[in-house]
Amino acid sequence: MKIISWNVNGIRAVQKAGFLEWLEKEAPDVLCLNETKAEPGQLTQTLVNPQIKGKPYHSYWASAKKRGYSGVAIYSRTEPQEVCFLGKPEFDDEGRALIAEFDRFTLITAYFPNSQDGGKRLDYKLAFCDGMLRLCNSLVKKGRHFLLCGDYNIAHTPIDLARPKENEGSAGYLPEERAWMDKFSKAGHVDTFRHFHPGEGGHYSWWSYRAGARQRNVGWRIDYHCVDSAFMPNVKSSVIRPEVTGSDHCPVEIELNL
Repeated sequence: MKIISWNVNGIRAVQKAGFLEWLEKEAPDVLCLNETKAEPGQLTQTLVNPQIKGKPYHSYWASAKKRGYSGVAIYSRTEPQEVCFLGKPEFDDEGRALIAEFDRFTLITAYFPNSQDGGKRLDYKLAFCDGMLRLCNSLVKKGRHFLLCGDYNIAHTPIDLARPKENEGSAGYLPEERAWMDKFSKAGHVDTFRHFHPGEGGHYSWWSYRAGARQRNVGWRIDYHCVDSAFMPNVKSSVIRPEVTGSDHCPVEIELNL
């Protein structure tokens, strides 16, 4: 089962960059989108339910009340047993997450808040992070596996961004955010990419549009696929796809043996 997560920084914008052609070529079993910046009523039918080899994806959307802001979506070739929001208005009103129940695991796609300059939204960010941790822990306690994918807006360790010293006070690399990632890991949850690439720097999923950062690979790794440790034997691979353009983020991909 191939699952791709991608912060598209506007689904209508990425459509102009060949999104549907890329989707036809990749044909993932599930595609999770972050920062869609749209609701279904604003989109063409080919974006709401794109077809691969004549078969449409099932699609599910969590859109922000504020138009053109945030939002997540799931395209799935197999219809999930259930799809729901978090049930927390402070997060659902910004279209922050969707939860999809599949036979063998629970898929959570999440667009974590940006803590912003000066940590203006750090409390909101950490409240969301703690909510994600509680959700993941509760699923494990129930005997369910989970996959939490999306843009976490956090570079966990110094090797997860090109210039750690220069960014010690920057949103996405604040001590409180990194400490939450530590807590998440200590709870028994696994950053799948780091599992397969321990200690390797130079792997990033987001680059600023400024100063040719992507061409020079001056980036941050802030997009993840994380699972409970008991699910790791089912993870065949976890990779970053920097060759895919169209957004300031690139897709991240995981393959599961189910």
